[in-house]
Amino acid sequence: MKPIITLDPATYQRHRIHGGNRIWGETNCYTDVVVELVNALGFEPIACLPFALAIDFEGDQWTFFKFPDADLLQLYGLDIQELAVWRPLVDHIADMVSADRPVLVELDSYFLPDTAGSAYQLAHVKSTVAINEINVQKKHLGYFHNQGYYHLNGNDFDDVFQINGLVHDRMLPPYFEYIKRQEKFAPKPNEQLARSLAILKIHLARVPKHNPFTLFKTKFQHDLEWLMSASFETFHSYSFATLRQYGACFELADTYLRWLEEQGVSGVDAAATAFHTISEDTKTFQFQLARSMARKKSLDLSPLDQMAVLWQSGMNALHSGFS
Repeated sequence: MKPIITLDPATYQRHRIHGGNRIWGETNCYTDVVVELVNALGFEPIACLPFALAIDFEGDQWTFFKFPDADLLQLYGLDIQELAVWRPLVDHIADMVSADRPVLVELDSYFLPDTAGSAYQLAHVKSTVAINEINVQKKHLGYFHNQGYYHLNGNDFDDVFQINGLVHDRMLPPYFEYIKRQEKFAPKPNEQLARSLAILKIHLARVPKHNPFTLFKTKFQHDLEWLMSASFETFHSYSFATLRQYGACFELADTYLRWLEEQGVSGVDAAATAFHTISEDTKTFQFQLARSMARKKSLDLSPLDQMAVLWQSGMNALHSGFS
């Protein structure tokens, strides 16, 4: 079966969002995969990043940010639909790929060799991949995951799809989406900026009315009481749901605003600088939290106050110029 896009993992060029100069090498599994899929399809994923501005503190975690389906349709003509899994997973995937429809599906990283050293054969971790090619007879899979594009073969193929009599614990039907390309919705190159700016206004209207950093600091102060005696594994889980989520997201917000500058849009420098500083300072704050937990020492929370000031100034500037 032919791949949807002809790609070689050895020569695949990652998007600059996954370049070596980034503060956060990865964002979250879904967003990273969509970045690279959109990139491989020949589009600019940065144009679709206004959603990053609307992230909020949700009470026990920050928003798990994702490309909104409606935005992907408006900017690239990519129509994401959910599929009910009622047959063997490989059969659904093969049908969708043969119909030229990329597949977004949750797989267990325990069986994904690209996660060697972190999850592969070490930990059962749910993660979204985007499947571009599959050959069931040859036990071959080509997929986007995190920052890149990879191949999977042989026993790993049997394991990840639980075929040939293999049965694993914790195996439930995964969340499965497929992408239909609706070219009639995709804008011409000279229309992309205008559509992106229209989407920006929509997401600025979604920006929290309260300052999420003020709420986060209050909750974080209480969480520190039990975090200081928690395991390092708990630190990673907590950090992923909080610090890494908003730190990586505000780097995407900065990236989007700098892209607008590249397109000739003015009035974004102050907000871009504020969000870049939030992202950079959060990476430092994450290290400080890990050190405080290891040493059982108190943590200075004043960086969160500064982030609150930066968030407010950045949002004020954007509302002033684009709302």
